[in-house]
Amino acid sequence: MINVDMNNKVINNNINTEKAFYMPAEFDKHHGTILIWPVRAGSWPYGGADAKKTFITIANEIAKGEKIYMVARNADFDEMKKAVSTGVCDDVAENIIYMAIDTDDSWARDIGPTYVRNDKGCLKGIDWCFNAWGGQYNGLYAQWESDDAFAGAFNIKIGAGTIDAKDFVMEGGAIHVDGEGTCVVTECCLLSKGRNPKLSKAMIEDRLKKELGVKKVIWLPEGIYNDETDGHVDNVFAFVAPGEAVLAWTDDESDPQYEMSMADLRVLENETDAMGRHIKVHKLYIPKSPVTINEHELAGLVPEPGEDEREVGERLAASYVNFYISNAAVLVPQFGDENDEPALEVLKPLFSDREVVGIPARSIIVGGGNIHCITQQIPEGNIQ
Repeated sequence: MINVDMNNKVINNNINTEKAFYMPAEFDKHHGTILIWPVRAGSWPYGGADAKKTFITIANEIAKGEKIYMVARNADFDEMKKAVSTGVCDDVAENIIYMAIDTDDSWARDIGPTYVRNDKGCLKGIDWCFNAWGGQYNGLYAQWESDDAFAGAFNIKIGAGTIDAKDFVMEGGAIHVDGEGTCVVTECCLLSKGRNPKLSKAMIEDRLKKELGVKKVIWLPEGIYNDETDGHVDNVFAFVAPGEAVLAWTDDESDPQYEMSMADLRVLENETDAMGRHIKVHKLYIPKSPVTINEHELAGLVPEPGEDEREVGERLAASYVNFYISNAAVLVPQFGDENDEPALEVLKPLFSDREVVGIPARSIIVGGGNIHCITQQIPEGNIQ
């Protein structure tokens, strides 16, 4: 309805009084988490045999405190349901919800909806454009149509409203928010030529503010060395609370990561968040020894034409920052390295309200990512 005053001037043209949607922090309360069964032959060696066991371990831990939406391609649904239902503990089985939706791979963080919420608790899922981390320019596989369609299909399955952002290439691993108006990203990723090359840095920042409901975007220059996503922020930086975060770190000046992390720290030391706070940064050391792919693992991969191929001895982007904060626990990747246990000790006092759990995660890093990459949270709220 259009309202006018005595001078016939419009004073209200269907003004929406509902407050804007914003992305809650990962450490906020969850309704559930999305996991997608690993089967892609070019990502997961030997049919994903080891990865599937790790996914079930992760599902067990997360399901202690929230729902798990366990998704598989239609062709793999029966196998997934049988494996998961027999692998999870009886006391969490009722929290596992099985779904059949076709995907190209298993990176729920990047292909899943990014959920935003308003002051009334209503949830909607942002459906970004996904182009396999670079499209024709430097994408990691040639066909990604099912992955790009996943967010919208999942929203329909659970009855959630969708925010259409298909004109903007973005992945969930490229953003970290504090839930109080701050978003942190990396320049190496968001300004890469394979994503939104026609948009300026300022235009990308404005779009993030609009879609995520944030007031400030902090741009870190670098991600983790040799990260094939062009340097997702979730491998190098993560909020653990408002005004507090961890940063991937090394003291080894000969390691390429040293200068990269130093550059990020310089930015963080000179920035404030949306609330005007200086962010307290905790250094979370990367593995002491580089994690590399071995000959046996490489022999188990069957890449498709046009898919990025690996080589023996290639350094993988292993980082303890790629942890996942669930309702009940913080799940931290472990690599069989001497820095595994120290990483847990850094995180324990930062998450005194949750159990900090180490998860052997070599099978996931061989696939190209880690625990944060294979999970996507659904915040607590009302599906709209």
